Amino acid sequence: MRRSFALFGLLGLASAPAHAGFVTRDLTTVEPALTGALGDGFAGRATPDRIIITCPDCTGEPLVSIEIGRQTDGTEARVRSGATRIEDLERLCRARSPECRIRPLEVAPAVGWVSSWTIGSSAASTAMLLRDGDLLTIRSVANDAAAARRTLEALLPAIQARIVGR
Repeated sequence: MRRSFALFGLLGLASAPAHAGFVTRDLTTVEPALTGALGDGFAGRATPDRIIITCPDCTGEPLVSIEIGRQTDGTEARVRSGATRIEDLERLCRARSPECRIRPLEVAPAVGWVSSWTIGSSAASTAMLLRDGDLLTIRSVANDAAAARRTLEALLPAIQARIVGR
């Protein structure tokens, strides 16, 4: 009997996920809550690894893309340790787009930042969140910077609760 419990325990460990990461990796399960967090007029469509949310009748005509993936190149560890600072990330971003600005996000236990820049006559805000090698990219594009930022900021509490976890 004791041997059965030990074997059962070992089998349980073998089937455990290889990493902790985000509390969900299937975005279809959270799409209604995320779309609902943005309010009336927003409509979303999801696959397991991507959500697209639009509102053509909203101020700024925002379009949001949320994608989940993996990033295991060491960026997360470097940001956590301070070896890569927000200023370093901003310098890289500004090399591609001089008006780019980056600020840190408080998304513990993940680490993250938001970059903001213009794209032609549109503006974008992109949040990058990393947790145990999982990467969540949230891009908000709108006709103006305020609408892009407002849409992203409205999503972050729901993303923290339903994807990042505590």
